[in-house]
Amino acid sequence: MNGRMNNSLGSIVIDSNVIATYAGSVAVECFGIVGMASVNVKDGLVRLLKRENLERGINVRVEDNKITLDFHVIVSYGVSISAVANNLLDNVKYQLESFTGMEVEKINIFVEGVRVID
Repeated sequence: MNGRMNNSLGSIVIDSNVIATYAGSVAVECFGIVGMASVNVKDGLVRLLKRENLERGINVRVEDNKITLDFHVIVSYGVSISAVANNLLDNVKYQLESFTGMEVEKINIFVEGVRVID
């Protein structure tokens, strides 16, 4: 579903793929996040997504101009998952609300894997 805002000049429609791409680019900049993950439900395999496919690791739902996000992430080995998650929540919420003008109602984070960074 798309986000829609009305003003005196008309309406603004933001596609959910735009929201997912922006949220993914903000997420991978957060400390401790290696990248977004794609989960193959059939095989149960998790793979790290490249920068151009970040939106595939995020599910976006927009209802009444309130955004709900599900992040599937891979974190760095040795970091505090709760600290990384809190950093991700704060950064994505602030950046996405500034970018879209809509309220971020809920962010769910699914840690799909851990990777050692060289």
